[in-house]
Amino acid sequence: MDDNLKTKLASYKTPERVIELIRATNIVFLVGVSAAGKDTVINQLAKNSSGYHLIISHTTRPPRHNHGVLEQNGVEYHFIDLQTAETMLDEGGFVEAKLVHGNVYGTSVAEIQMAHDEGKIAITEIEVQGIAEYRRVADNVLPIFLLPPDFETWQARFHKRYDADKINRDDMKKRMETARDELVEALSRDYYQYVVNKDLDETVRIVGEIAHGNLSIEKNQQARVVAKQLLDQLATLL
Repeated sequence: MDDNLKTKLASYKTPERVIELIRATNIVFLVGVSAAGKDTVINQLAKNSSGYHLIISHTTRPPRHNHGVLEQNGVEYHFIDLQTAETMLDEGGFVEAKLVHGNVYGTSVAEIQMAHDEGKIAITEIEVQGIAEYRRVADNVLPIFLLPPDFETWQARFHKRYDADKINRDDMKKRMETARDELVEALSRDYYQYVVNKDLDETVRIVGEIAHGNLSIEKNQQARVVAKQLLDQLATLL
């Protein structure tokens, strides 16, 4: 990636017309450490109800295998090349775009427009960096941080997803560092809702309630404790 594209990413600002669109759209984002189950929960929500518009983000990273199945263009992500990403930046085609692990990730304006026009809740997963960008321009955006029930369960899910025999030590360390940074960022903000993904059906139900504005202070505080515990355990690992 050349320095010109990095500069455009670093200086990109959401166009004013897009800010108005965001404020007029119900938007829910699932955030969380790798292998917390974000994709599974989002897909189940969309399957259970027609009231959601599943936002498909753009990325310049290549498709990868999840549970042995190769990701498909237009399903998990819109897979684009660096030139397309740069063109979208130049034309104001992103709501937000960030560099993560050397790849561009972003949400297109077109996806939010479709959700708005359909009168549906726009939902997808996103990095914590993206949440910060959205919240700077629209405080109606609702981030839900999905958590594994405990450190041991999380590590087991992580290794199952990425195949412990194939992931190298440096990549593993990088992902754990990213998880630490995500938890630190989320816990420093007061606008995150937290959900512990112990049982899929229950998790989907709770996320759905939150998405429709039914918040529980008690449940959120309990889940926040789990987030702090994960962070403490990561600190001993890194």
